[in-house]
Amino acid sequence: MPTTTTTTRACDFLVRRDDLHQSAFFDAQDPSTIALATGQVLLAVEAFAFTANNITYAVFGDAMRYWSFFPARQGWGSVPVWGFATVARSAHPEIREGERVYGYLPMSTHTVVQADAVTAGSFHDVSPHRRELAAIYNQYLRTAGDPGYDPAREAEQMLFRPLFLTGYLIDDFLGDAGFFGARSVVLSSASSKTAIGLAFCLWKRGREQCEVVGLTSRGNVAFVGGLGCYHRVVAYDDVASLPATTPTVFVDMAGDTGVTSSVHRHLGDALRYSCSVGGTHWENLAFGQEFPGPPPVLFFAPTHVAKRIADWGGAGLQQRTGDAWASFLPRVDRWITVERGSGREPIERVYRDTLEGRADPRRGYILSF
Repeated sequence: MPTTTTTTRACDFLVRRDDLHQSAFFDAQDPSTIALATGQVLLAVEAFAFTANNITYAVFGDAMRYWSFFPARQGWGSVPVWGFATVARSAHPEIREGERVYGYLPMSTHTVVQADAVTAGSFHDVSPHRRELAAIYNQYLRTAGDPGYDPAREAEQMLFRPLFLTGYLIDDFLGDAGFFGARSVVLSSASSKTAIGLAFCLWKRGREQCEVVGLTSRGNVAFVGGLGCYHRVVAYDDVASLPATTPTVFVDMAGDTGVTSSVHRHLGDALRYSCSVGGTHWENLAFGQEFPGPPPVLFFAPTHVAKRIADWGGAGLQQRTGDAWASFLPRVDRWITVERGSGREPIERVYRDTLEGRADPRRGYILSF
């Protein structure tokens, strides 16, 4: 049965896969009793970020196999998060106890990974249940050998680095496709961190290449307008104010049936491409539905990563994304106030606030057990 106490003993925070409103803490195996096979590493989860992107992982948990990364008890799922962990014990000769890593983690106090492809800067988890999953999520960066690691910027790395990478890849995908002939890019859920990263990359190209338009709730219009990376901000109920003759690409982070339908119907023939990315408005999900104009096409970041590795090589992709991240990072302090929470109550509260759309976009939540 789920536990309700506030101790720091080993535990997992799980959600019902068929009803994301149901969540609970479950006792987990005492890490001191976990026997490691050769090559396995026991990670103690230190801290992790929680954003609307994590809700997208849960919403698409079955369709995109996000539930498969950290298997849980029948009917429950572990929502993947990005964070830092310490090597509590190691059965791999090249990974030492006490070193710190950054990567894809469960909302748990501990997890076991099977390390392989070990370099000075990283290793991969090749556990049998993860071998067929997207490789981008299986890499763990070793802070001692990661050139992009800044100990003073750990919170920003947890909050933005993976989401900015997704934004960068969407920008690169659209640019590679010549924006499908469009002159305007409209982003829903414009206050989300992935949308902000994408908007920044698009904005750097200049208005002469594409106008960057943010769609958001009326209460977030001022915040989004103050980010400085949108040329125009429009509330969801003002979609009809968008120019209906300007060739446009729609990048849908919200996944809301009503919003998606409004954009498709209003833009009509001017809509050149519809890119589905997230599901922040998950209770009215547009995924799999039909709309006027071009059908929404799901963007899966690992697919584009594989393409660019083939084009540029792994080092070339890392250099490009690293340069883009370095140009974005100085702006984060103006946009986000980091809020930290430790223990079960903050984890539960932030999860529910984010799930139900109450989380403040001005705050970046860093959590720990």
